[in-house]
Amino acid sequence: MSALREALRDLPDAVFADVLESDDAYLLVLDLPGVTSDTIDVRVESGRLVIEGQRSKDVPREFRFVEEDRSVFLDAELPMPPDATGQGAEGTVRKGVLELRLPKATAAPSTTIPIDED
Repeated sequence: MSALREALRDLPDAVFADVLESDDAYLLVLDLPGVTSDTIDVRVESGRLVIEGQRSKDVPREFRFVEEDRSVFLDAELPMPPDATGQGAEGTVRKGVLELRLPKATAAPSTTIPIDED
């Protein structure tokens, strides 16, 4: 679990994350403004949680960027808690907040986690 906490500290400054735990699951909550279920991919590979997301930006046609400081892409690999698995994992994204529920069990080799829009 400490490896996950360390990895969360290394996420970009614009990404805030919380980890919660119950008797049967972990809940990972990530603030990813502008990300939707269509612009994010979450999967478990070899005991690691892989999150690839893209923030969509609507820019009015008459404007152009003078300076662009908000990151557009998130490409993160986070270690799974040792007793968590991707099997049966669930994810939702609502208003730029991604919630991943990771059941506790023996880790599976790989799986894709579907993300629903709330």
